[in-house]
Amino acid sequence: MQNTINLSQRYCNSLTSYSRYKTREVYIGDIPLGANNPVRIQSMTTTDTMNTQATVEQTIRMVDAGCEYVRITAPSKLEAQNLEEIKKELRKRGYNVPLIADIHFTPNAAELAARIVEKVRVNPGNYVDRKKFQTIEYTDSEYEAELERIRERFIPLVKICKEYGTAMRIGTNHGSLSDRIMSRYGDTPLGMVESALEFVRICEDFDYHSIVLSMKASNPQIMVQAYRVLIRKMEEEGMNYPLHLGVTEAGGGEDGRIKSALGIGALLEDGIGDTIRVSLTEDPEFEAPVAIQLADRYKARTPHKSIMPVEKISYDPFNYKRRETFEILNIGGSNVPRVVADFGGKRIESVNALASIGYFYNEVTDKWSMNDSAPDFIYAGKNKLPFDVPSGLKIIYDFDSWRNLKTDSSYPVLTADEFTTQNFPDYFIKFVTFNIDNLDNKFLSKINSDKSAVLIIETANAHGMPEQRRAFIELELQKINNPVIIKRNYRKTDLSLLRLYASTDIGSLLIDGFGDGVWIESDAHEEFGSNPDNNRYVKSFIDNNETREKSINRILFGILQAARARISKTEYIACPSCGRTLFDLQETTDMIRKKTEHLKGVKIAVMGCIVNGPGEMADADYGYVGSGVGKITLYRGKDIVKRNIPSAGAVDSLIELIKEDNNWREPN
Repeated sequence: MQNTINLSQRYCNSLTSYSRYKTREVYIGDIPLGANNPVRIQSMTTTDTMNTQATVEQTIRMVDAGCEYVRITAPSKLEAQNLEEIKKELRKRGYNVPLIADIHFTPNAAELAARIVEKVRVNPGNYVDRKKFQTIEYTDSEYEAELERIRERFIPLVKICKEYGTAMRIGTNHGSLSDRIMSRYGDTPLGMVESALEFVRICEDFDYHSIVLSMKASNPQIMVQAYRVLIRKMEEEGMNYPLHLGVTEAGGGEDGRIKSALGIGALLEDGIGDTIRVSLTEDPEFEAPVAIQLADRYKARTPHKSIMPVEKISYDPFNYKRRETFEILNIGGSNVPRVVADFGGKRIESVNALASIGYFYNEVTDKWSMNDSAPDFIYAGKNKLPFDVPSGLKIIYDFDSWRNLKTDSSYPVLTADEFTTQNFPDYFIKFVTFNIDNLDNKFLSKINSDKSAVLIIETANAHGMPEQRRAFIELELQKINNPVIIKRNYRKTDLSLLRLYASTDIGSLLIDGFGDGVWIESDAHEEFGSNPDNNRYVKSFIDNNETREKSINRILFGILQAARARISKTEYIACPSCGRTLFDLQETTDMIRKKTEHLKGVKIAVMGCIVNGPGEMADADYGYVGSGVGKITLYRGKDIVKRNIPSAGAVDSLIELIKEDNNWREPN
């Protein structure tokens, strides 16, 4: 990043040249992170910590899948003490993986665990702070008194960690901010940062610096903003602690991977992050391969084609605001981002081809129907569709082909050269592809006077997202407000990688307010959905009979949903399970999903215990939380509606609650 940029907006080394943000080195056992070390991979066990054998076996599977650190919950002194037996058994079996004790409400368990394992994780919002969802107006003296109370209770852990060489992660979660923090800073990224830094300052008072920081949220946009604010605040205070990245409660399956890649990938693109954990509602050995796929992408990121430096940031990287555009067709303005389905390399023979992307034709009634994930445009390239398309669906053809067709529902796509060399009337609606190299005076001048051109931004740069971001910045600085569709091309890319890469590349722009549409082009065919590394822990989530177009369309709508840019389905906030979980989280989440997945726009949280209860549900509409063996507590927002009901009928009770609020509709 250039020195001419306002330092108050600085959060990484450069917005255009890939460079790891350098933090201090912290040793977790014998495996250091931060500084010049590679991005480390970790995950968390889901077994009962008191079941030594089960925890050891699961830890071994996690290490074999790629985990370099393993976290284990220690909700009480009993579990903390048993970490010693787990560690002994692992060492006896030849596994020296550093262990991390996960602590929330129990300082005495943390103090015991810190003498046994290589690292302890504490959540500032739960550790000796208060969380009763009360709004309290603190005077400065009252606030300082609360800090002094926290200080006295936290100091013993700091001293133990320093004595035993134990590292500490101070991990803030968006939904676990204390009443004190909420009252002063609100439910904001700044509140998350201050919650952690209060604890860091206490550590520094005792010259203890083996600290790792995290800012987790289930909303990737909040998560990314919090890490950026954290870096800004650390630099102001002369700190440089390594960063643990993760999107908490991301859920499972494809949606969990998309949401995780969006948040983690957006930071990795800017060189931020020293260790990552992908939180999935699945067995933990499936998490590490996803994290590895995300981290490995940056091993060969440099050298890349140079990008014009940024001298002035045209947007606020710490607060979301969508780029202002005017509307063309149904693109831009106040419209949600549009989706383009790419059929350019495939001839569409019949109406049945559109069923894979959500358009269904009934021959008896001669009518079309569509689902909530049907794209708004189809790119047909040079191939004319042999049938009339449903009303509202628009077709994009290559310019030369379009000139011979000129159907009512079709529009041409021009190259930048075609756009600048052709003359069109002002009312002529067209799509124009361009990349950053096309942003010369001739192109900018012409586009600035054309209110009927939808731009399609492309890139061939290995550092593609920052290049496209730089182009968006230039458009804003030139006061060009035409709507822009983000297009990315992935050639011969395995589906598991395409899902992660597209979520990173497109989602990173969306959460900064850029993009009025999304488009993926891929030439993958028979290798689509295969796993080049043959890792048994990599899932493809693809039916052998599923078309490429269907997979990509689903991924695009998933990215828009994860970025909160366009809601097309139910949102699930599901914790990844751990030893505190009071029911089978995977089974229950699947059961709830099957009964509620048609409720577009409704957000449902499924939490295994009260630690991940009303706080961690953050902005969910409804919560299904384990409160005891065989017992569930239901929430509306953060308010308890039904407490300790039998789990046997709890899902039906959740549905009744949704119906009471008139948020239920019968599935089609």
